[in-house]
Amino acid sequence: MKTVPLSVIIPTYNRADFLPRSIQSVLRQSRSCAEIIVVDDGSIDSTKTVVEEIAKQSRLPVYYTHQPNKGPSAARNTGIGLARNPYVAFLDSDDHWHKRKVEYQFSALSDSNEYRISHTYEKWLRRGEHLNQKKKHIPQHGDIFTHCLSLCAVGMSTVMLEKSIFDDVGFFDENMRCCEDYDFWLRVSSLYPFLLIPERLTVKEGGRDDQVSVQYRVGMDRFRIDALEKLIGSGVLNCEQKSATISELVHKATIFGEGCLKHQQIDIGTYYINLAESFKNPNQTAS
Repeated sequence: MKTVPLSVIIPTYNRADFLPRSIQSVLRQSRSCAEIIVVDDGSIDSTKTVVEEIAKQSRLPVYYTHQPNKGPSAARNTGIGLARNPYVAFLDSDDHWHKRKVEYQFSALSDSNEYRISHTYEKWLRRGEHLNQKKKHIPQHGDIFTHCLSLCAVGMSTVMLEKSIFDDVGFFDENMRCCEDYDFWLRVSSLYPFLLIPERLTVKEGGRDDQVSVQYRVGMDRFRIDALEKLIGSGVLNCEQKSATISELVHKATIFGEGCLKHQQIDIGTYYINLAESFKNPNQTAS
């Protein structure tokens, strides 16, 4: 089989113990990608040595680049800038792929004239144990914008997309240290339908303290509310999408604000309550 014109971007930070499994899951694919780009976001462990040793033994190009710690958005954006192929896939350094992911996903995208981006089902593990997904977390096919409003509905390590999409929607927001994926998939899904591969081709590892989702689990909706407010102001949404986004912002801001007030965070709680009211009543402004 021919090599897939695909750049696989693996951002990483102090995960030398997990990184080999992620890279090897790409190297063992039934169809080879064109290159692997490991973006080291300021690691102080043996990440560089690990990648260099794998690269020496690989027939597939494995590139390593280091940058000061700036967060996952900046690391992914660096990888996108280095990618030299028309398709891009992301793989978090603690996740890994089924051996036929690239084959199945690229074939499906290539056979379709309608889709430019695809995602897959995931298998979730928490500390090595299988974790059942709730119904709301099950990925959807086609127009997934409404699903993306309520939660992050796209697994980062499941995605394959045309690189040219970044020209239309922009890159990951480097000011967001958390929920940057929620923000990005909202922008993408407002413009493009998603091709779902209904197979568990991605294994997602969770439950560790070093993960951003764990570090920011308290107050995470604050980042999502900010993303919704930014999206509403972007001018890219149609009337139906804008109405749904405002409704979700009002819902999230009200709940978050009330929670802050309950815990005596008066200034923050008041701000988000007022923000919700300002979108329910456009003549009122948040303060």
